[in-house]
Amino acid sequence: MPGGRLTYEERRAIADGVARGRSCAEIARGLDRPASTVSREVARNGGARRYRANLAEQAARWRARRRAPHPEPSPGPRSDEAAPAADRHGFGDRFAATMVRTGVPAMAAKVLARLYTSDAGSLPAADLAAAMRVSPASVAKGAGWLVERGMVAREREGRRVHYRIDDEAAYRAWRTSLDGMAAWAELTGQGADLLGDATPAGARLRDTARFFDLLGRDMAQAAEHWRRISTGR
Repeated sequence: MPGGRLTYEERRAIADGVARGRSCAEIARGLDRPASTVSREVARNGGARRYRANLAEQAARWRARRRAPHPEPSPGPRSDEAAPAADRHGFGDRFAATMVRTGVPAMAAKVLARLYTSDAGSLPAADLAAAMRVSPASVAKGAGWLVERGMVAREREGRRVHYRIDDEAAYRAWRTSLDGMAAWAELTGQGADLLGDATPAGARLRDTARFFDLLGRDMAQAAEHWRRISTGR
C-alpha cells in the first residue's frame, strides 16, 4: 500500500535488493513504493552496506511507540484527600513487585517504592527499616544499589542517614540503561572486528552491535525530549 508504513516483508525485500546491489529506485518499483520511501528507509538504518531488515523493523517499532499518544491519566485523590495508608502501602507493594519482575533487586525495589510513595520523597534509613521490618543493613544494601545508579541520594543529618528521591530519578535510571546499551554495542563491535564479518559469529556480533547502537541513540533522544518537556513544564 503506497504511502503506508513499510511491512517487515517489504523490509526483507529491501534488504535482499541492497544485498544484490540494486538501486533504491529499482527496489521501489518492485514494491510499488516511491523511491524516496526506500532511500529514506535505507539511509536511516545504516545505509546500503549495513541495512538489516530485522534491525530496521525493531527501530521502526520503537519510533512508533515513542510517537504514540499517551492516554490521559486517571484522576487521583484530590490534594485535600490523602490516600489511606493501607491503599498507599498496597500500591507500594505492587509497585515494588513490578520492579522486581523487570530486574530490580527486591530490597532496592522496596526502598524505591517507599520513597516514591512518600510525600516528602525523603525518609530516614531507620524509618525505612522499621516500616519494612528488615535490618538497617538490608536497607543500606538495597539503597546502595539505587545510589550507584543515581536514582536515590544518600544524605546525612547529624548521625542519621536519609535517602531522598527527586523528579529526575526516572531520567537518571534511563541514562544508566543507556550506558549499558553503549557497553553492549562497544563490546559486540569489538568481537565482530576480532572474528571478522565474513564469519557467522562475526556477522551475528556485528548485527548485535548495530542494534544496540541504534537503540541507544533512539533512547537518548527520547530521554532528552522528556527532559526538555519536563523542564518547560
